[in-house]
Amino acid sequence: MAPSSILVQNSKRLMLFSGRSNPELGQKIADKLGIALGDIETKTFSNGEIYVRYRENVRGSDVFLVQSTSPPVNDNLMELLIMIQAARLASARRITAVMPWLGYCRQDKKSAGREPISAKLVADLLQRAGADRVLTMDLHQGQVQGFFDIPVDHMTSLSILASHFRLLQVPPEEMVVVSPDVGGVKRAKKFADKLGVDLAILTKTRPEHNVAEITEVIGSVRDKVAIMVDDMIDTAGTIAEGAKALLDGEGAREVYATATHPVLSGPAYERLESSPVKEVVVTDTLPLNPEGGSSKIKVLSVAATLADTIQSVFRDESVSRLFEGDDQLF
Repeated sequence: MAPSSILVQNSKRLMLFSGRSNPELGQKIADKLGIALGDIETKTFSNGEIYVRYRENVRGSDVFLVQSTSPPVNDNLMELLIMIQAARLASARRITAVMPWLGYCRQDKKSAGREPISAKLVADLLQRAGADRVLTMDLHQGQVQGFFDIPVDHMTSLSILASHFRLLQVPPEEMVVVSPDVGGVKRAKKFADKLGVDLAILTKTRPEHNVAEITEVIGSVRDKVAIMVDDMIDTAGTIAEGAKALLDGEGAREVYATATHPVLSGPAYERLESSPVKEVVVTDTLPLNPEGGSSKIKVLSVAATLADTIQSVFRDESVSRLFEGDDQLF
C-alpha cells in the first residue's frame, strides 16, 4: 500500500510539500518520515510569473514546505513565498519553511555605505507571506536568526560530515582541521573537537567579491592530512588557493575539503577538478549542477536530520535534545 501524504498524531496532521528547487531532497525527507510528498502543482507562465496550487486539502494541517534558494535563486525564493501564502489562504494550521540553504544569508550586515541588509529583507518577506517557523542549516552567521520574529530551528551537518572523515582512519596526531578564515574558527573548532584533532587557520583577503587570496597559515599542518571546513563552497576560490598554500607552502600530506552547502557557482566545478584537493565532501542541501560535475565531489544526505527535526516540531518536542546541543554553532 502506498504511504499516505499525511502523518496523523492526536488529531494533528503533518503534511510535507516540496517546491521545484530540490525535489530529490524533499522525497528523501518524505521517505524518512514514512509518508508521501503532498500533491502540489507548480508552474511558470510564459511571462515568468509563478503559479502554485495545492491539489489536496491542507486545512488545519501542520504544513512543511521544502525549498532551498538554489539557482535560479530569486525564482525559487518567490516560489516559496507563493507556496507559503497559498497554504495560509487554504487555512493551514501552521506553516514551516524548510530551507536547508537560506539564500542571501551572507548579506547580513552593512560593510559599506548605501548597501542593503538583504538577509533581513528575506526574513521579512518570509514572515509577511505567512510562515510561522523556519527550519534551516548552517547559516553563514548566527546573527541571521535575530532577523526573524518567528522561531528559527538552526541545524548543522557537522556530525554527518565528521563521521565521513572518521572512516579515513587517520591517527589524530596526523590530521588537522583547517578554518579557511578567522570568521569560521568556531565551526572548524567544533569539527576538530569531534575528530579529536588540532586546528589551523588560513588568513585571507578579498580584493573583490568571490575572489580570495591566502596570506598566511596559522598552525602546524606539515606532513598531516588537512581538512578544510566551511559552511559553503561558492566559486571554490578559497578551496583551490588554500589547498595550494597548505601543500606547497606548508608541506601538508593531503588536503580534503568539506562544507554543508555546495553553492558551486561560476568556475567552481573547474577549479575543484583542477585543484590539488583529494576529495570535496558536501551535503544535498543544494542540488549539484548536472552539467557541471567533478569526480572529486562526494554528496552526503541531510534528509534524516531534517526529518527528525520536522518530527520534533510537529510533536512539539525539543529540537535541541536530538543533537545534544550540536546545533548551537554560534
